[in-house]
Amino acid sequence: MKRIERKHLKENDLAYTLESARDYLERRQKTIGLVAVVVVVAVVGALGFNLWRSRSAVAGDRALAEAMVALNAQVVPAGVEGFEGVPAAAAIGATGTFATEEAKLNAAVPKLKAAADAHPGTSAGIQARYHLAGALAALGRHDEAIATFDQVVSQAGATSLYGTMARLGKADAQARAGQIDAAIESWKGMTTANDENIPVDAVLIQLARAYVQKGNADEARKAFTEIVDKHPDSPYSPEAREELENLKG
Repeated sequence: MKRIERKHLKENDLAYTLESARDYLERRQKTIGLVAVVVVVAVVGALGFNLWRSRSAVAGDRALAEAMVALNAQVVPAGVEGFEGVPAAAAIGATGTFATEEAKLNAAVPKLKAAADAHPGTSAGIQARYHLAGALAALGRHDEAIATFDQVVSQAGATSLYGTMARLGKADAQARAGQIDAAIESWKGMTTANDENIPVDAVLIQLARAYVQKGNADEARKAFTEIVDKHPDSPYSPEAREELENLKG
């Protein structure tokens, strides 16, 4: 008897649960429908975004590749023989080479800028902007180069590989532009940064050279000493030792 009663109780509980669930769904049918629509829209949006991002990445890679053809072209002065049949230079499908490094860089700059501006934030766009900054620096357009290196850092992140290389490039551009104090501050910031991508010994030698150029022997001596003491196996260590001897004299 008790077994039958327990069975009836279970059946009643199940019936009550099902009835409650049905009433809940009926009362909230409109809301549930809206939620389902929102979920579908979100899924479709995510798929569309991923598709767009994939196509953008492909287009960015293509634009970067076309710009790099010009940047990596050979420089052959006029009248030099033996370079017949060389790869395309200024653009895909072109023929010949550049007569000067300046001509090559001037051809590459607009292509690199177009690739960087058309695909900002993508890997290809960041690479294009980094190479653009380097080309501008090589052409002596230092202020433009410094601003472009800053853009790379902003887009790639200060501790990323390209962010680190851009910071190094910026400091070098500042030094070449005669902005020694600014370059020193840039290099000093990198010597204290906890960034495994930064070659500290290479930064220290540049910092020490800048102090020598500025005439600050004490700070130059500190930088050279740090190379010798903390980076004895560095390829810059022999130069640092020699400069320390010169500073003593």
